[in-house]
Amino acid sequence: MALHGRKSLRQFQCNDALWVTFRRMAEDQEKEIDDVIADALEAFAQLSGYQTGINSASADGQVTPPPAARPRAPAAPPPPPPAPSRSRFTRPVPEPTGGFGAMFHPGPSTPPPHPQGGSTSGASFGSQLPSSDGASAAATLPLYLVFDNQKYRIDKDQFIIGRGTKSSDLPIKDGNISRKHAAVIRRNGTYFIKDLGSTNGIDFKGMRIDNKRIDEGDLFNICDYELRFTYKR
Repeated sequence: MALHGRKSLRQFQCNDALWVTFRRMAEDQEKEIDDVIADALEAFAQLSGYQTGINSASADGQVTPPPAARPRAPAAPPPPPPAPSRSRFTRPVPEPTGGFGAMFHPGPSTPPPHPQGGSTSGASFGSQLPSSDGASAAATLPLYLVFDNQKYRIDKDQFIIGRGTKSSDLPIKDGNISRKHAAVIRRNGTYFIKDLGSTNGIDFKGMRIDNKRIDEGDLFNICDYELRFTYKR
């Protein structure tokens, strides 16, 4: 692509990073760096519609202008907007009856569990055990987390456990702990523990769980750490 003809000394300013690229191109193509820059200038001029041949410049140094651009056809009008379709949200969404979604949409007639009820190993967020009088004692009892010989009172709807110092209510500085590892979630006086998509998960009685209702004395393991929960002060 290199042009043949008389060459004259020119001076111009170039970005340092671009100059390094030109030098590398010259080494790879076994050319002088002046030839690489000339090739680049020629290619840019041709892409812009200018003639770069020897006879493209007149005696007074004026360059042949690029050909006139063809007039563009008028743009087509935009298509009319589609007719509104029936959204799946136009009908009432049924309330979930179990799993994680039931925690956020509890049924009005489902009584909350008693914190010191029977064993609920593997119970999910939708599991509920009524107390003897039909009311929830957990609604009036705070939950305490015992970790590393310290007791933490859980007095919020979402208590985060993880490696992140700023994002966790109970930070555990360990590379095996995810930044947001687990959460203790309170809904209608009932407490649950929920895995927040961590790498190493939550273990309960030797089994990995995704979520479980917290009962009195429940002991969970996160990596090498024990988390014990109690409703007793």
